[in-house]
Amino acid sequence: MADHTNPDIVYTIVDEAPELASASFLPIIRSFASAAGITVGTRDISLAGRIIATFPEKLTDAQRQNDDLGTLGVRVKTPDANVIKLPNISASVPQLVAAIEELQAQGYDIPDYPYEPSTDEEKEIRARYDAIKGSAVNPVLREGNSDRRAAAAVKNYAQKNPHSMGKWEKGSKTKVSSMPGNDFYANEKSATLTAAQAGDARIEFVGISGKPEVLKSGWTLDEGTVVDATFMSVKALSAFLGEAIEDTKSDGTMFSLHMKATMMKVSDPIIFGYAVKAWLKPVFDKFGDELKALGVSPNSGMGDLLNKVKDKPEIMAAIEAVRAERPEMYMVDSDRGITNLHVPSDVIIDASMPAVIRAGGKGWDSQGNKGDVNCVIPDNCYAPVYDETIEFFKANGALDPTTAGAVANVGLMAQKAEEYGSHPTTFEAPGNGVMRIVLANGETLHEHPLEEGDIWRACTVKKAPIENWIELAMDRQRLTGSEAIFWLDAKRAHDAELIKYVTPALEKAGVADKFKIMAPREATRQSLETITAGKDSIAITGNVLRDYLTDLFPILELGTSAKMLSIVKLMNGGGLFETGAGGSAPKHVQQLQEENHLRWDSMGEFCALGESFKFLADGQGNAKADVLGRAAETATQGILDDGRSPSRKVGEPDNRDSHYWFARYWAEALAAQDEDAELAAHFGPIALKLQENEAQILKELSEVQGKPVDLGGYYHPDREKVAAVMRPSQTLNAIIDG
Repeated sequence: MADHTNPDIVYTIVDEAPELASASFLPIIRSFASAAGITVGTRDISLAGRIIATFPEKLTDAQRQNDDLGTLGVRVKTPDANVIKLPNISASVPQLVAAIEELQAQGYDIPDYPYEPSTDEEKEIRARYDAIKGSAVNPVLREGNSDRRAAAAVKNYAQKNPHSMGKWEKGSKTKVSSMPGNDFYANEKSATLTAAQAGDARIEFVGISGKPEVLKSGWTLDEGTVVDATFMSVKALSAFLGEAIEDTKSDGTMFSLHMKATMMKVSDPIIFGYAVKAWLKPVFDKFGDELKALGVSPNSGMGDLLNKVKDKPEIMAAIEAVRAERPEMYMVDSDRGITNLHVPSDVIIDASMPAVIRAGGKGWDSQGNKGDVNCVIPDNCYAPVYDETIEFFKANGALDPTTAGAVANVGLMAQKAEEYGSHPTTFEAPGNGVMRIVLANGETLHEHPLEEGDIWRACTVKKAPIENWIELAMDRQRLTGSEAIFWLDAKRAHDAELIKYVTPALEKAGVADKFKIMAPREATRQSLETITAGKDSIAITGNVLRDYLTDLFPILELGTSAKMLSIVKLMNGGGLFETGAGGSAPKHVQQLQEENHLRWDSMGEFCALGESFKFLADGQGNAKADVLGRAAETATQGILDDGRSPSRKVGEPDNRDSHYWFARYWAEALAAQDEDAELAAHFGPIALKLQENEAQILKELSEVQGKPVDLGGYYHPDREKVAAVMRPSQTLNAIIDG
């Protein structure tokens, strides 16, 4: 259960590997912070926690939880907000259903997820669940724009200890394939609202009856807000996917689809479903009615489909016949037979595309062999970034991490900016007709003629976040002197509206000569040329591109995106410190359950912790917090310099070992400093105990490895069992807890 006091620092309860690591690391943080009179509380934003908070009606008092996400959403709008946010699950439908089933098995009386709701009650349940899935957390907490960059210590370490990079061959057949048109990019319309246009707008669909059906009302749009609308033709999508499959076969490469079905929780699962139907087209043509009767939803992936037809030999035979005719498919897990189309949340574009690129354009087939890949990214808004990256490395060879510069990012994301805010305003056309946005004054702002099933979406970005984003970009450029590029495409409707804000702001500040405005493809090449030459660049981007680039460049430069320093300067004065990406977290949990070895690297948490303490010091004038923060940075440097990060192999040091070393280095730094005698006196004996008991602590941490462990659940583990697994050294616990 979460701590509901009013702490100085909030540390989020999340899911999977980051949360398991917290069971080991959070007691250390709290112990050290308490010496400075600083309280560290928690708020539960995990998937299971959000489900429990959403359906309290039939739960016992002991089972109920507060709406911590809602509480935290209020907190981040206050000047004193100080939140360390770990990566949480952005749930696809299969993940959501799995979490529901686990909670039900644990005795939680919560409703099933209604795939096709028919009654009013089912529709209401579905609406509540749909508010939980996908990127439900980030839009609530991100009340500021993003400043993401590699911490100096992390970058220096990566250059001295380069990660492995695959070799690029000039004859590589790996490529990106996208729709030739009629996608979100081609159909986008955008406008910036005037005072006369502001007010409560609505989205409506007008079908063949001519009577408008209101899909969203009371949609408050302010003056200066950029409002977009666009759609993807599913007829064009289906044709493209069929051609991409045949093109892959003729090239002799592997087929792979790269989407963001977790974050883009309405549009991308639908697109994913069309890919499943395209791959198994003969099966759906012949058995479509039977598949529907069995409850098959292609949007849930081939894994769900295969599970539901496993007792239907005729359908299984038809699937095998299709497989024999198809090209090889990119595998998520060759050993377990998990394909690229098995689960929509298994292949997330911002992690999957950098993995292919880092490997020299290679993926793995069903036999575990490496090969070239056709990377299918249907929409053209950001596909050119990956296409240009692949072409650059084909021509120039892989990036050299020992000499490469860095690409930092300033991202526009405050107040649900851009596509991540589009979830409540994304719809499948219910028939042939027109979708339109009607403003408070009766004016039709945007409209699109649609065919049944077309995917239509609208999104907004408000004036204040845009202006704050530009100011943040100017600050970062001034502080670093680095090349700075606004990744904006003048030919794209939305970007053209942002350019109308950017250009006069830069000119007014007298810094227009220090910035470039380039379309994503051109900006990609420019940035790659810059870092190849050993120099740094700042990518100033919108929300989705922020997410993509803060995985792409760190994975190429550092080998991981989990070690990025991610600071969100909240617009009302607070601070949100994010700790990195959690895309690999499921595999880490699996290894812990099987071998009691957690290879999750808490470097992101280490970096965020130091920043959080220093932010607290600045905001409250707490000198002790500043000493703690700078000592935490020293400890982080020690982890890197001495190679104390977790190993991937069982029997070698893991996440828990790294926490011992962090605590030791932190205590030693605090004992050695001369700015605060009280803290030095307090931590001197602690540092000595950690030094003297090194052999015993490491023995206790290592001897538990190699055996399966029971966590009491995946999405909703037993806290006591997790604590026992993650804090196996009684010697270390006695020092920290004492």
